[in-house]
Amino acid sequence: MEQQKLPNATLILVLGILSIPFCCCFTGVGGLVFGIITIVLAKKATAVYQENPELYTGYQNVKTGKLLAIIGIVLSALTLITYLVFLFFYPNVLEEYQRNAMEQYGL
Repeated sequence: MEQQKLPNATLILVLGILSIPFCCCFTGVGGLVFGIITIVLAKKATAVYQENPELYTGYQNVKTGKLLAIIGIVLSALTLITYLVFLFFYPNVLEEYQRNAMEQYGL
């Protein structure tokens, strides 16, 4: 029987890659979203692959995407924690930044 590509293997890899740069966007939530979606898809693809490994190719993409998603989730969590700690200890800094930006752009 001819081997077929594992479902969503390329998507898992792409989402895993995207979870890393998006860890800094939207206070870390972007990376968390991409990372969690990747982990869920990778779990499903791994289950499919484990049933009949000789039928599928592309499992390396799933493993790599899952690893990148884990890295993205950790970086996103650190970004989110840092952001929350910053807001907790320095709540007036954000207001001052907004006020300076409004003055600078004449708003």
